[in-house]
Amino acid sequence: MVEDIVKSLGFLCLGSRFRRIGERLQADTQQIMEELGVSLQSAQYPFLAAIDRAGPLTIGELAQAVGITQPGATRTISQLLELGYVDMQASPEDQRRRLVSLTPQGQELVDYSKRFVWPRIEQAVTELCGESSRPILQQLAAIEDGLAEAPLARRGNPDKEQKP
Repeated sequence: MVEDIVKSLGFLCLGSRFRRIGERLQADTQQIMEELGVSLQSAQYPFLAAIDRAGPLTIGELAQAVGITQPGATRTISQLLELGYVDMQASPEDQRRRLVSLTPQGQELVDYSKRFVWPRIEQAVTELCGESSRPILQQLAAIEDGLAEAPLARRGNPDKEQKP
């Protein structure tokens, strides 16, 4: 059997390991969604949840709420517009601002998801994480906060860089 190099290198490959875990979680989430009759990409759900919680938001606000780049948010919102789950209108206060809101179809999907899909996914992930579910969420928050405070490029004693 070949050694799992990503796992064995520990912190050196932590980002790759997070990506691998994230891809597996999203694929498994997608399977649950399909079993429950939801034809949406799992990565699109956080956008619907953000709009549901906060009301109409701009693309920039959605990008910030979901933690991705604005171009990525624009792509996802375009897909959700095509699917009929969101609508985009000029803000009544400032015509230059475009607000994204849920359509009735989008609200129906969110309501269905809150009752059936999201609890199932949350229960499955909680079961997977077991006793470590609360600490792992706190550790992830600490990592995200730490990266926001100072990216890796500013850590690891950058003053003593040695080039090969």
